[in-house]
This record gives sequence, structure tokens and C-alpha cells, in this order.
Amino acid sequence: MAFASFDRQSSGAPVSEINMVPLIDVMLVLLVIFIVTAPLLTHSVKLELPQATSQVNPPVPVKIDFAIDATGQRYWNGERVSREDAAVRFVAEGGQPVQPEIHLRADQAVAYRHVAQTLADASKAGLTKVGFVSQPEAK
Repeated sequence: MAFASFDRQSSGAPVSEINMVPLIDVMLVLLVIFIVTAPLLTHSVKLELPQATSQVNPPVPVKIDFAIDATGQRYWNGERVSREDAAVRFVAEGGQPVQPEIHLRADQAVAYRHVAQTLADASKAGLTKVGFVSQPEAK
């Protein structure tokens, strides 16, 4: 690659090679600019924060054992109550921040209307966590 030549015949011919030196110079200048400015682009403050661990203690719902015997008598956690008293207690429990779990145990010989009345009273009080407790069959 000859830039200066004393030959007059080939001096007027077009040059078919690209001069790479100016392109490499521009690339190196841009690289130096990026190396200098990259640390300035981060605006973080170095802090050593205290480390702590904690676990959320979810509120444990109250468990209410509600039983109906064969005669239709109702029991609230083993205490005998009437239907009206049970409805009042359902309303009181429905106003709690954590809804209680009601475990309903009904005798197999009880009339279904007693169970339906109890479910209706619990539903009116806004209680939705009602579970039926049964005994597995003996094999």
C-alpha cells in the first residue's frame, strides 16, 4: 500500500483500499470515553443495612365444636344451648376479625331440619367455614 509515489502514470488511478487507521483511532477514543464515564453513571450510595429475619404470625382461627344429638339438642363446645342462644353466639363469632372454624357433629338419627336450621343461622351470621365431622366406617 503506497501512499506517495513518484510514478505519474499510476498516481491518477483510484485507490481501492480503505484506510483503517482513522476508524481505529475513533474506536479507541470512544472506548476511552466509555471507560471514563461508566463509573459516573451509577448513582448508588453504599450502605450496610442491618439484617433481620421475621415471620408473619397468622392469626389462628378459633375452633368451635357444635354438636346436635338424636333428640335435636344443640351443644356449643360441650355446653348445652338453645337454637336462639346458638344464633346469638354465631353473630358474636361472625363479628370477629378472624372467622372461626365450626366443626358440626350431627347424630345420624337427628332430623335434617335441625342441621339445616343450624347452617342457616351460621350463614346469616356471616360464617362460611363450616365442616361436617363424621366417623369412618369400621371394616
